[in-house]
Amino acid sequence: MSKDNSMPLEKLFGSKTRAKLLSLFFENTEKSYYVREITRVIEEQINSVRRELTNLSALGLVKIENYENKVYYSANMKHPFARPMTEIFARSNSTSYASDTGDVKAVKKKSIWEEYVRPVSNLITALIVTNRIPGQDGLDLLVIGDNRTHKLTHWAEVVEKRQGKPLNYVIISREDYIYRKSVRDKFLSNNVWSLQISETYDPEKIL
Repeated sequence: MSKDNSMPLEKLFGSKTRAKLLSLFFENTEKSYYVREITRVIEEQINSVRRELTNLSALGLVKIENYENKVYYSANMKHPFARPMTEIFARSNSTSYASDTGDVKAVKKKSIWEEYVRPVSNLITALIVTNRIPGQDGLDLLVIGDNRTHKLTHWAEVVEKRQGKPLNYVIISREDYIYRKSVRDKFLSNNVWSLQISETYDPEKIL
């Protein structure tokens, strides 16, 4: 028997397109995509993508949302197999290295939000990203930082374009956030903390 336990994921999941879709969704659980965007990202034919999206949504692994006459697809994080899926695709997309002891360890790829934040890390104190369903009340993005020069507003607009869909975001100062948190402000309770938080950036540990 071979000692190599690796196997192409398309063999495990029965289809190259299906494996690519699962990787896309469960590696980026905070994001939703429309069909033509998916075909560009995974570089597969639209008919194949549509067929596998139908299969995955029937299995409940992918959820469907309608927003502004577009249909968006994303990972269903309430599915019983959601956690194993994220573990599989985090591992398949990680970088391996050998430690000084010879053990092989895996380093998970950086979050896309870490990449987004890097150009304005000197202005952003903290960041909260939620899994708000399109049309649902609340925020997709709460940005805490210094926006006196409006650089964070421009940054948020760029991120919105990169996400491929409208984002409901608010930018507040560090002082404003700390005050609102101290008085248990309803704005935070109703628009942020009541939603499922998918990502945070908090180097100062103020959240």
